[in-house]
Amino acid sequence: MMNYFEKFTDHLLFDEEPSIYFREIDNEDFFNKDYPFTLLSQLKQTEQNPKWHPEGNVWNHTLNVIDNGALVRDKSDDEMVFMWSCLLHDIGKPSTTKVRRGKITAYDHDKAGEKLSIEFLSAFNCDNEFIYKVSKMVRWHMQVLMVIKNLTFADIETMVKEVSVHEIALLAMCDRLGRGKVTDRVISEEKKNMQYFLKKCMPYINSLN
Repeated sequence: MMNYFEKFTDHLLFDEEPSIYFREIDNEDFFNKDYPFTLLSQLKQTEQNPKWHPEGNVWNHTLNVIDNGALVRDKSDDEMVFMWSCLLHDIGKPSTTKVRRGKITAYDHDKAGEKLSIEFLSAFNCDNEFIYKVSKMVRWHMQVLMVIKNLTFADIETMVKEVSVHEIALLAMCDRLGRGKVTDRVISEEKKNMQYFLKKCMPYINSLN
């Protein structure tokens, strides 16, 4: 079991396009039948709202995100935590995805994902601190959207106590760019969103000091 964790980690940390490896294994029996890999293989059967996710199912999206992550992982304070967070960030979608009024939604997939990422990594007997850090990245990865849109679900005060806002912004950037076609305009807009997010977080960060 640990061998697969090490393989996954090596590809996430050192491949230019980690998605190539994960595409190679996503039809293998162990990936589709054995726990905890089934927590990932379920992403292939989980569809998304095409308006926001023209790339298709959650697995397609996740592979886009890890490739985006590979481009910026050197900007992370902890590349291993960051790249595993990219891989597991939407692990909560299969259990939360529903069709509501004709639209596909996945409300609270970040909260469900926090628990499932702990479950997934615990199966490999990972270090508790590593599991905690990844699970909190998964938990808060939607917070950027909530903050920049001034949604009532935004909770900056709790977030800054549990995770680095810079790491969350980096993950959110990869998440946002993992949807459909990426253009220079899209990249520019998302960079502005991340700067706005960080600006709104600063008063809360300063209050901790």
